[in-house]
Amino acid sequence: MVPPENFAVEYEINPWMDTSTEVDARLAVKQWEALKDALISKGHTVHTLVPEKGLPDMVFAANGAFTVDGVAYGAKFKYPQRSDEAKAHREFYESRDWTFRAPTLTNEGEGDFAYANGLILAGYGFRTDVTAHAEAQEALQRPVVSLKLVDPRFYHLDTALAALDDDNITYYPQAFSEASQRVLRQLFPDALIADEEDAEAFALNLVSDGLNVFLNTESVGMATKVMDRGYVPVLTDLSELKKGGGSVKCCIAELRR
Repeated sequence: MVPPENFAVEYEINPWMDTSTEVDARLAVKQWEALKDALISKGHTVHTLVPEKGLPDMVFAANGAFTVDGVAYGAKFKYPQRSDEAKAHREFYESRDWTFRAPTLTNEGEGDFAYANGLILAGYGFRTDVTAHAEAQEALQRPVVSLKLVDPRFYHLDTALAALDDDNITYYPQAFSEASQRVLRQLFPDALIADEEDAEAFALNLVSDGLNVFLNTESVGMATKVMDRGYVPVLTDLSELKKGGGSVKCCIAELRR
């Protein structure tokens, strides 16, 4: 995770960003700390990167790489405003003896990659180049399933789909092309289906450890849905960070050894 000490909406690169919107920087830090504390309270170890000036979106740590089996496939951001973030994430992995695979193609890490049932689910359409999916497959040696995103509100896969545990996912079907919807139905016939209200509340931008599901406080409907499936919802308020187009998942880069 990366503290949002420099967080602000200084440019507009997704439909949720509005440079005329004021951000309460102090509140953003307080909300982020509450999320970090919630993770720690459930037994998780949280590593933090030092936020760098001039990188207001660095708080969205999930976009810096995607990891599985102790290998990190690095990010190459679409927009120049975020490109310098990639170096900080690479240094984190290399300093901790991870195998790091440098990308040559545009991809935004866990923003567009998710891991479930031994597969890498990979989004494209707005940020990540579909050709990066093949590069990720070679780097990570896991099968990659390409899924086309079609609604600009859900510009990253992690705003439209999330893994709940090793076998189960939740997703908002209308965020995907019809063909991708069919693929998801075939792979995950028992998936938890989200509705538009869930998606707009960034309820799919969640993190689950297989029992505890970390959600933002607007995700009331999704909290009920996951609880009905036997998971434990853990709610934290991330209203300030939503102004940048991110929520729980965007703030957390999961480390899969």
